[in-house]
Amino acid sequence: MRVEIWSDIACPWCYVGKARFEKALEAFPHRDAVEVVHRSFELDPGRAPGDTGPVIPMVAQKYGISEAQAEAAEDHLGVQATVEGLDYRTRGRDHGNTFDMHRLLHHAKGQGRQDELIQLLYRANFAEERSLFTEGDERLVDLAVEAGLDAEAARAVLADPAVHADDVRADEREATRLGATGVPFFVLDGRYGVSGAQPAEVFARALTEAWGERPPLALADQGDADACEPDGCAVPQA
Repeated sequence: MRVEIWSDIACPWCYVGKARFEKALEAFPHRDAVEVVHRSFELDPGRAPGDTGPVIPMVAQKYGISEAQAEAAEDHLGVQATVEGLDYRTRGRDHGNTFDMHRLLHHAKGQGRQDELIQLLYRANFAEERSLFTEGDERLVDLAVEAGLDAEAARAVLADPAVHADDVRADEREATRLGATGVPFFVLDGRYGVSGAQPAEVFARALTEAWGERPPLALADQGDADACEPDGCAVPQA
């Protein structure tokens, strides 16, 4: 069964939601048969590369609240993250364009290291003092290497803005088609949608329901064919 997760590195609830989902998945009896794929979703696709700024004023302006209220919201997020065992800096973070991060995640997917990279990007953005947005491509290359990717290959992806750009846009179009207006957004088995950083119990129920209602495998009528079975393999006929 495949679980697709639309998210953005700039989204704190995606960071928390991933941890909650993984808690449910860890307890799921069929977890080894679940494939998790991360899909791209930009919360601020119109932001120009290199345009960065502090989070608190951005949140206040975006939601029409005071900076004190924005700080309280960050404190609440910090508590939720801590409950899930995550580090979270409630002050001093910044934000910016995440398009290149999504392109790099598509590269990581092809190398089987997507989950490792997205977790490192989340950690860098929400838990570390160093900025994820102001240190340039080499900061992302360092994280790619930590995730198990080749440095030169990651550097080449970041140097060419066309690489995986279509993949990012395709993910975003699919999110729109599915009706996702925010993230995180989870799609289980192509049929069950879960919106938001739900409690682990909600994800557990969704996994169980999606697994239980999968259609049985239909076998095409192809006549006799050579195959191996528990009692042995078919003997080739001359």
